[in-house]
Amino acid sequence: MSVAVKILATLVAAYVVIALAAWFGQRRMIYVPNPMRYSPTDAGLAYAQEQVISTPDGARIVAWRIAAREGQPTILYFHGNAGGLVNRAARAQRYASRGFGMLLMSYRGYSGSTGSPSEAANLADARQAYDLLIRDGVAARDIFVYGESLGSGIAVQIAAEKAVGGLILDAPYTSLVDMAQRRFPFLPVRPLLLDRYENDRHIKRVGVPVLILHGARDEVIPVAMGEALHAAANHPKRLVVFPAGMHTDLDEHGAVDVVADWIAEVRG
Repeated sequence: MSVAVKILATLVAAYVVIALAAWFGQRRMIYVPNPMRYSPTDAGLAYAQEQVISTPDGARIVAWRIAAREGQPTILYFHGNAGGLVNRAARAQRYASRGFGMLLMSYRGYSGSTGSPSEAANLADARQAYDLLIRDGVAARDIFVYGESLGSGIAVQIAAEKAVGGLILDAPYTSLVDMAQRRFPFLPVRPLLLDRYENDRHIKRVGVPVLILHGARDEVIPVAMGEALHAAANHPKRLVVFPAGMHTDLDEHGAVDVVADWIAEVRG
């Protein structure tokens, strides 16, 4: 065997090892949970309540609930990848100060929830969170689904399946497949990825008003993905790009006012 053939064989073997490691460890690379459980009071939300959602397969999902003032809508909130519920306390405070209700659901493995996250599990748990609001008497038209970053992949599918007042996407991606391909262009991620979160496909099934927020300087998910989702969405739809906005700071650039005004317009 020539030296060149040996080198090629070694490179192929190394590539196969890397690809197999990525295959078996893909969910560990996708999800970055903070398992620590904080109470709403610990996070400065003394008026919020912790609710635990028990799932049919035995998992326990931690959620925070803020009651809406009379006549105000409720935001069903699906957070981004890093951190957990405690990292969304400031945002919850901003919406609560406007009288909005909120149900912030954590994912399996995050914020004290049991189990391991996956697209199928997150969607199943999100459906239960939606059903909880309906059972508690919140009208479907008063539920606005909000997906932040990773959570956009859950929010889009819930809005496509359930009756809601509208859909809000904060720094969304076209699909997790596209994101993985950008990060690992040398791996065959498209046929092998298990959790795909294909927002660009599912958003075509959404029949309620859509608001997309994105920072022009987003270093994690490029604004072009938010623009592509806006192009794929049905009317009525709106895209708001914050010129100085990055990935997690849109509230500092006026996003809460944009969302509140848009919800009032949709409900009005």
